Amino acid sequence: MAARQPRFNQNVLIDTTPLPDSVPKVPEIGASSAPLLSASFFIGARCGAYNDDYMKCKTEAHGKGEVECMKEGRKVTRCAASVLDDINKNCLEEFRKHWQCLDNNNQQLWHCRRPEQLLNACVFDKLKLEKMIPGAPENETPVHLRDRQIFSHNMSSYRKPE
Repeated sequence: MAARQPRFNQNVLIDTTPLPDSVPKVPEIGASSAPLLSASFFIGARCGAYNDDYMKCKTEAHGKGEVECMKEGRKVTRCAASVLDDINKNCLEEFRKHWQCLDNNNQQLWHCRRPEQLLNACVFDKLKLEKMIPGAPENETPVHLRDRQIFSHNMSSYRKPE
């Protein structure tokens, strides 16, 4: 047995040191995980180049690039915020239905294919962004475009958007 008694600290630590002036100021997105998951493929479609630059910076910094890669990280944040703004302006109803479905179904995409298809169609029509799943086999129909979902609970009501 250890002679020392455990002590737990429940205080929240906040670093109040301001960022250097060389790092651009960007407001945080402020979205929960469900809207971010719902929009993630569209963020990837528009912001892929910025994300690649950020990841390259982090790789080249060998784990010490928190401050050195802030400019690239802020570009990613700014781009993601622009995608969310555009989706909210053009496809709010479809977006809200999809992320609420994700929120109510433990973030599992396969439960929400119908609202996802409606969102995908709206975003493609109005923003020209298409959902592409990285690493998906090219000779197969992507899972989000299949007529029949293997794991769907409600197979009878599954239809493609008109």
